[in-house]
Amino acid sequence: MRLILASRSPSRLGILKAAGVDPEVRPADVDERAIEAGLAGAAPGEVVEALARAKARAVAESLGAAAEGAVVVGGDSMLLLDGKLLGKPHTEEETVRRWREQAGRRATLLTGQHVSYLPAGATRPLEASTHAATDVHFASPSEADIAAYAASGEPLECAGAFTLEALGGWFIDRIEGDPSAVIGLSLPALRASLYELGVDASALWRPGTAG
Repeated sequence: MRLILASRSPSRLGILKAAGVDPEVRPADVDERAIEAGLAGAAPGEVVEALARAKARAVAESLGAAAEGAVVVGGDSMLLLDGKLLGKPHTEEETVRRWREQAGRRATLLTGQHVSYLPAGATRPLEASTHAATDVHFASPSEADIAAYAASGEPLECAGAFTLEALGGWFIDRIEGDPSAVIGLSLPALRASLYELGVDASALWRPGTAG
């Protein structure tokens, strides 16, 4: 069974590959800011789910009949700090500002996911949305380390201006929750969504994985 990843995130791709899946990568083209603006006042979990849903649906619709038998997965992550949802910092300056604000504090990384599955012969896809919430305890890096981390470029396109699995791991004291969700894609949440839609996780594994 094909899994199509509606994301260009190397972290999400890496999680799936490590979990035995070789997905097709088809990044979605959606106006995230417009979606967020239309959800003013919504619960944070609803926002990340809506963003993930928009991406998965955009890719599924672009496939047309070719989506038959495929599982399309969309995802989005944002950091909840002081009641505000924070996405990617994009610049070194914003990364430094974010780290000065979140250093030594706890915040919640919200990872939204949406699965769209069009069974053979069906005219409409089956869908499931969910999100994972993981508490992240940030360390208090020195100013030199904050500047060096920002200059590395690694956190610029990461929700919350950090990674768990690479350089950013130096500056995360601990997490409470699902580590795969912090990296970018919650395998437990994905498994639950697949089961909801009648799909076994092992059906997505590359040939030979199960022996």
